[in-house]
Amino acid sequence: MDIQSIVVSLLPILIAITFHEVAHGFVANKLGDPTARLMGRLTLNPIVHIDLVGTIIMPIMLFILTDGRFVFGYAKPVPINPMNFKNPKKGMAISASAGPATNIILAIISQLVLTIFINPAIGLQLGSFSAAVLRP
Repeated sequence: MDIQSIVVSLLPILIAITFHEVAHGFVANKLGDPTARLMGRLTLNPIVHIDLVGTIIMPIMLFILTDGRFVFGYAKPVPINPMNFKNPKKGMAISASAGPATNIILAIISQLVLTIFINPAIGLQLGSFSAAVLRP
């Protein structure tokens, strides 16, 4: 296992984690809570979102221990104050959903990129897997 493999494999995780957290803050800001914006957390700069254990140590250790087969991570949560929403319960539900929705969108975009630009067979395999998993 070389360093290049680790970096290439962990880069998508860093991108997904960053977009996930920004989505929470962006939606909260649009719904009336400026907390994340005021704290400088509405940025695609991954350094702002890095959690030492969840973004660096754990993904690298999982990559090494599982030979790259099972890797995940997490970032520092974006601060949200539900009292700034007109409807705190609804605002929190929508803000909380924004992160996972962003991950799904990134997965679809990644699949399209793999299918169109890299190898159509990879995209078809992933598409079959997605269809099997998402089938009602």
